[in-house]
Amino acid sequence: MEMAKFTLDMYQTAGVAMLLFVLGRFLTTKVEFLRRCCIPAPVAGGLVFALVHLVLYMTGVVELVFDENVKNFFMTLFFTSVGYTACFRLLKKGGKKVFIFLIVAIVMVCMQNLLSSVLAGVFGWDLRLGLCTGSIPMVGGHGTAGSYGPMMENDLGIAGANVLAIAAATYGLVAGSLMGGPTARSIIHKYDLKSNESEEEIMEMDGESAADKARAERLDADAFTNAAILLIVAAGLGTLLTAAFNSAQITIAGNVIKFTFPTYIGSMVIAAIIRNFCDARHIVMPSTAIDLWGNVSLSIFLAIALMSLKLWQLADLALPMIVMLVAQTVLMFVFARFIVFNIMGRDYEAAVMTSAFCGFGMGATPNAMANMQVLTKRYGPAPQAYFVVPLVGSLFIDFFNGIIITLFMNILPVFG
Repeated sequence: MEMAKFTLDMYQTAGVAMLLFVLGRFLTTKVEFLRRCCIPAPVAGGLVFALVHLVLYMTGVVELVFDENVKNFFMTLFFTSVGYTACFRLLKKGGKKVFIFLIVAIVMVCMQNLLSSVLAGVFGWDLRLGLCTGSIPMVGGHGTAGSYGPMMENDLGIAGANVLAIAAATYGLVAGSLMGGPTARSIIHKYDLKSNESEEEIMEMDGESAADKARAERLDADAFTNAAILLIVAAGLGTLLTAAFNSAQITIAGNVIKFTFPTYIGSMVIAAIIRNFCDARHIVMPSTAIDLWGNVSLSIFLAIALMSLKLWQLADLALPMIVMLVAQTVLMFVFARFIVFNIMGRDYEAAVMTSAFCGFGMGATPNAMANMQVLTKRYGPAPQAYFVVPLVGSLFIDFFNGIIITLFMNILPVFG
């Protein structure tokens, strides 16, 4: 008997996603492990549904197919909101430690992708599939995984990319949360490090009046509408820029490389240009409203991405995936413990940044903040870390990560 197959339209897909978001929110408030590891509500709800769908599929009951349009729309809006956070004036204002931490994070992104690509070759995979255990899910988290996975699977024909990327992102959230605290605590006790409250305090943006801050943080109908206009216009213009990027090609060692960029890359670039133009002209943007739009878009996008997972596709990838994720964990521990701590100053602030690096280097910035919060509650405040980490983790690393991933995706076929 042939298995039943149902296709849900965009409205039905969105409706199911929102119900799963509510389920995930309930689970993350009731289950201590989920809350401690900062597992996002749509991820929790979506994974529950994906497991139920796996059982229904494996028992031959039904296969569900979901509409991709809603997911793609909100995915683009989310990454456009990320582009609007790329304030290069603020990066310059942050001082040397912000630049150093950002450079260290960029090096980590490259190392994650090199390691995953090499291991993919060892297992006889398409080298680009290895990126789904590299910085796509590790530094990028579920948001980047939910974007590149479907693109690699649908546009490039790399089977299993989507489910592998999402599974790796989920592992990274848990591993980054569990690794950060113990790593930093061992450093603090080994070197008898102490908090120094007299150190440099968290810096404010220069030239911004109280009135400007109030306008940026305002949440009313006008601010929300203006934020929507900025996001949708940048997203629309960005599709044209992405099309231009995708039409480019270069020749390396006689091999013609045609670039493949995800749809949101152009939107991120346009948003960053608009943001920095407004900063230069002292035009106040509705930053809080843009962030709110971005958070809502991410929740909807993640819920659909997670519930659409075809977990049965992991069967052939399971053992190599475990090896690759263990390798990424070892890389992160060694890099954070011996590189990040030493480069960032070998003091208490550096130890706290090390714990945060484990969090956003394998999961997301909320994991990094949770790791730091646990440490500072016990050992004392770390004002530098609380400024540097969110600035790099929330504002800049996603921007550079997207560029680096895209470069790897377009260069790896030459070696594969």
